[in-house]
Amino acid sequence: MIRTLVNSKTYTITFKIYVVLFFIFLFAPLLVTSVLAFNDSDFPSLPWNAFTLDWFIANNENRVGIFYDSLNLLSMWVSAQTAFFVSIFALTLGTFAAFLFEREEFRFKGLLYFLALSPLVIPGVILGISLLISVNTLGLYLENTFDLDFEILRPSFWLVVIGQFAFISTFVLLVVSARLRKFDNTLEEAALNLGANKFETIRYIILPFLKPALLGAGAVAFLMSFENFNTTLFLIGSDTTLPVNLYLQVRDGSTPVINAISFLLIMGTSIMALLNLFFSKQTK
Repeated sequence: MIRTLVNSKTYTITFKIYVVLFFIFLFAPLLVTSVLAFNDSDFPSLPWNAFTLDWFIANNENRVGIFYDSLNLLSMWVSAQTAFFVSIFALTLGTFAAFLFEREEFRFKGLLYFLALSPLVIPGVILGISLLISVNTLGLYLENTFDLDFEILRPSFWLVVIGQFAFISTFVLLVVSARLRKFDNTLEEAALNLGANKFETIRYIILPFLKPALLGAGAVAFLMSFENFNTTLFLIGSDTTLPVNLYLQVRDGSTPVINAISFLLIMGTSIMALLNLFFSKQTK
């Protein structure tokens, strides 16, 4: 809506209704899931019976809350570990790639940039299957030819990290590149003229300028890795991540502990987003 133009009453009402319906569509499922996490029912759905905290803190033969559910807690820990390493690796490679594409000139730069962004348009299922077939083929070749066996060449924790890192680093590249384009190059030239070397210029001038983008990209990378399902499903080993574990529980039937997990994830994600917004504003 362009506020400087005169709009009809019908248009204004329709626009407001659209905005309300849009946000209801976005947040109603999250609200329902959060409310049902406190429902005193053995089924993760309506009707509402009564308020209870059993699905968080119960530990008896009838009900086991999330804080005593060792299987789900373990899968959360695996997802957190995976997200930690993926975010660190993706942030490192994505930042180096952003410097390469935004501050250097070389042959085939456009082609290489296109290839760097290609994981964005490749479905996660295809990435997972392709990586699985590739490493299995390589692993069988090394084992049959040289009698070498590498754990990383079969479904495992580190293969999941590699699979997620392959496309999440692309998002970091885009976020950091967008920020780097706004950098005033005269600041770098002034620092060099005053005796700073290239490394000192990057450390004391460019990186502080990129700090909001790095914080945002790191948070996005962590959340994308934590909730990733498509790629992870084909690369997971004995240690199951939370999204895959939830899928298996929903498929086989489960208790409202799934709603409790969802509530904790919603709250954790919201807090993380608010903290990222706060620190980003502080560093601007």
